[in-house]
Amino acid sequence: MPILRADITGLVLAGGRGLRMGGADKGLLPWHGRALAWHALARLAPQVGPLALSANRNTLAYAAFGVPVWADTVPGFAGPLAGLLSGLQHCSTPWLAVLPCDLPLAPIDLVARLAQALQPGDDLAVAACPGADGLPSVQPLCALIHQRLAPTLSVALARGEHRVLAWSTAQQRAVAAFAEAAAFANLNRPGDLDAHHPVPDRV
Repeated sequence: MPILRADITGLVLAGGRGLRMGGADKGLLPWHGRALAWHALARLAPQVGPLALSANRNTLAYAAFGVPVWADTVPGFAGPLAGLLSGLQHCSTPWLAVLPCDLPLAPIDLVARLAQALQPGDDLAVAACPGADGLPSVQPLCALIHQRLAPTLSVALARGEHRVLAWSTAQQRAVAAFAEAAAFANLNRPGDLDAHHPVPDRV
């Protein structure tokens, strides 16, 4: 049965410490006139039902984007997995679609293609694009996650697991292949903000 947009909450992840940006709150850094997180929210909004943002600091600034702001329920900046867990705990829909705030060029059909990749029994779908070596490179934070995985994720964090790819690989998951690597360009270093430019929407 197809997954309806209304059954998917979109979550932009902006809860990190921004170490590669010198400690700056990456989601609030300007890129072509708007904050990075704003671009990510705008990219995700047409693809989902409810929309929210994961952040652990500057919550008033993020709240100005007009969506709920969810802090990690695991203390101490525990990494992206903590953001995923908080999203699963807060969302009222069966599915959670996540997108990092530093991927403002993500495909406009990302969520639909993640949903299409799911097979019976899958609780998770992730994107993959060509890597520098030409081989598929999994993007574990471009994902569609069922709420059923919340307990598994909570247990993983409790035992000290913080590697997103390791946790993702351990689940029954689907992989949706995308041909355009540029759509998954991470703007996570200072020079990246100048090196990348908005592109026309693509399918």
